[in-house]
Amino acid sequence: MKKVFGGNKESGESCNLFNSVVALSLSFGAIHFNVSLILFALFFLPLSKALLIFGFLILFAVLPVDKDSLLGQKLSRFICKHVCSYFPITLHLEDAEAFHLNQTYVFCYEPHSIFPLGIFALHENVGFMPIPNIRFLVSTASFYIPFLRQVWTWLGYSSVEKKNLISLLEAGHSCIIVPGGNRETLFMEHGCENVFLKERRGFVRVAMEMGLPLVPVFCFGQTNIYNWWKVPGKVIQNLARSMKIFPLIFWGIFGSPIPFKKPLYVAVGRPIQLQKNPEPTIEQVAKVHSEFIKALQDLFERHKAQAGCENLELKIV
Repeated sequence: MKKVFGGNKESGESCNLFNSVVALSLSFGAIHFNVSLILFALFFLPLSKALLIFGFLILFAVLPVDKDSLLGQKLSRFICKHVCSYFPITLHLEDAEAFHLNQTYVFCYEPHSIFPLGIFALHENVGFMPIPNIRFLVSTASFYIPFLRQVWTWLGYSSVEKKNLISLLEAGHSCIIVPGGNRETLFMEHGCENVFLKERRGFVRVAMEMGLPLVPVFCFGQTNIYNWWKVPGKVIQNLARSMKIFPLIFWGIFGSPIPFKKPLYVAVGRPIQLQKNPEPTIEQVAKVHSEFIKALQDLFERHKAQAGCENLELKIV
């Protein structure tokens, strides 16, 4: 079961292209906007006005957000529609009949890359996934960034903290996580997909404890939608890891944060059914973790030719 979001007709229209750029800017541009505003205030404004800017940003970092606001819902639909049509994104669901409306799932999406933009194809607003109540889990730090926290809350994003993940799953929300997380960017290579999974077993344990299916998801082409350069040296890499920052310089069209217009192919595998085990042993978790990695590798191999990535290699690090 396959769906292509976008295509020649849509992407060829200047109006749709403009809308897509606006949608992408709203999705991630707040990060660059905040950095630019802070640098401008520090270097070009007197102290009193700079403090006013900082106070303004702090205010928007703590203001409550109504996730069900009418404006927020309209903005969310706008972003999902036009981000998907920009690249465009192809979503391939291997077995739609394997998913059930009354079942909760843990979707494990890879790779993280600069930004995991392919996840927009899985959003409820797109309407292709056969299950409702899907939530995206992202870094908790994102919800302290002014403007970004508002937009991401409206998009249905939530904190990836374990307590929050369990709470959402218990409430019947299927959750999409990126197991490799931000740290996966430390292992990025040109011409190869490195997935940081060997040390990531917490998501497996949670799924086992709750008896919920794990679903492997892989996005082809995502690593190529930005040009990027990784700062060399193990000392810098270790420092970046301890500070939880990206040791990368990246850029898109004309050096901007807007990604290059390259096709994305998202493959959704079959659910891995798990028996509920409230207290799994280390060995039991390791066994299921190995099964998941094998399923992800098989998913990658089955779809890489169709995604136009015949020579791409997947490494588990």
